[in-house]
Amino acid sequence: MNQDSDLGFVHLHLHSQFSLLDGTMPPEVIASQAAALGMKAAALTDTSNMFGAVAF
Repeated sequence: MNQDSDLGFVHLHLHSQFSLLDGTMPPEVIASQAAALGMKAAALTDTSNMFGAVAF
């Protein structure tokens, strides 16, 4: 790997409002905030359900 490569930053542990007591933001807001910050990817890691997967 050379020093000129732009690896960027990716959050790999995010909880949305669908993780009870762990997150507060809807998946759509998480995605738009990540895009606004120039992030090309993010990982939604809600616990005990997959309700936010479709919206994300």
